[in-house]
This record gives sequence, C-alpha cells and structure tokens, in this order.
Amino acid sequence: MARSSRLESGFQDRLIKTLEALFPGCMVFKMDQIQGIPDLLVLYRDKWASLECKRSAKAKRQPNQEYYVGKMNEMSFSRFVSPENKEEVLDELQQIFESHP
Repeated sequence: MARSSRLESGFQDRLIKTLEALFPGCMVFKMDQIQGIPDLLVLYRDKWASLECKRSAKAKRQPNQEYYVGKMNEMSFSRFVSPENKEEVLDELQQIFESHP
C-alpha cells in the first residue's frame, strides 16, 4: 500500500520514482542511518547527489541537516527538496548529471 502523499515518506516515494524515470539506470539509496545525513543518495553514471526530503518548504529541519547538506553540496550536489521546489531541484540535478567534466 502506498504511503500517504501528505507525509514526507509519500513525497519521498514519488520522488524516487521520478528520479528513476528521469535518470534511467540511476541507483537511489535511502540513507537514514545517521541523524542529519540527507535522506537519499542518487548515483548516476560518474556523478552523485544527495537529497533531503521535506513534506513542505516550511517543515522543521533536524539538527545537523544544514551542515550535511552544505558539506555534501561542496563535494558534489545536495539540496533540501519539497513539493514547492521539486521541479527547480530536478532541473538543477539534470544540469549536473548531464554536464561533462
């Protein structure tokens, strides 16, 4: 049974399906082992990204999330993503994944 669309988990499930459709062959891992680490790790070709899913742009951020999203963004690409900014983040991610070194 699908998780509720109003919950972060439902948004995350739909986002994973969107990522898999946009980036065929990508691997998406749920990373919920350490507090503050972004929810999703996306591997595509020779690039990676991490995404912290929020059910809304105003949802509370947990301790260390700002730190890890910022640190991982310095290394590659990392964003907070919610229904309000999903299209913008996916557009940025597409540019990153399709860029050549």
